[in-house]
Amino acid sequence: MTKLMLALWGADHAALREAALRTDLAAAGVRRLQLNLDDADVAPAMRIPTDEPISAVVSTWTEGDPAAVTALLAGAADRVAGWSVDERRRLDPPEVADGERADTLANVAVLRKPAELETAEWMRRWMVDHTPIAIRTQATFGYLQNVVVEPVTPDAPYVSAFVEELFPSAGMTDMHAFYGSGGDDAELGRRLELLMGSVARIGADRDLDLVPTSRYTYALG
Repeated sequence: MTKLMLALWGADHAALREAALRTDLAAAGVRRLQLNLDDADVAPAMRIPTDEPISAVVSTWTEGDPAAVTALLAGAADRVAGWSVDERRRLDPPEVADGERADTLANVAVLRKPAELETAEWMRRWMVDHTPIAIRTQATFGYLQNVVVEPVTPDAPYVSAFVEELFPSAGMTDMHAFYGSGGDDAELGRRLELLMGSVARIGADRDLDLVPTSRYTYALG
């Protein structure tokens, strides 16, 4: 089974949550669906676009043709780009009932490897060095890494990976809640300095899309 991650611009969030779309996706071979929607529930959160903001990230686990999945999602967005990915589950998110909004700020970070770094070195810095720092310095309770294998749409922009990170909902407006610093300003500063230094080493201090989202999951078959 292949995991696809698709970025949507100008997404119709209501259409993406329609039962009819899930029926069509299931008929196209999709067995599991995850919707990450930049909607009103995460309006206060920080977002970082590199160009036009991504309004949804859709993940599917499919046994069918990726083109069929893309075609169905194209009816609910102005533009769709997709990639097949290799998922690494570093910190499993809590299970939530089908169609229920997870009680979280679910950030999706779109990473691009800097040209000056070889792939092996970038992967080492990200997977070995950065990941433990990211988890230790933030109030993260779900952390999934998705390494791009190949694009599945002809116009897909250059993307190296997607990171899914789950934070307490209070983290949308409270930095201490986001970073898990317990209201201690000195500890918050220490965590920020350590994290930002590590982020720079993998090039995620530039050419980054950060999409705050509401997260919904569905089993389709």
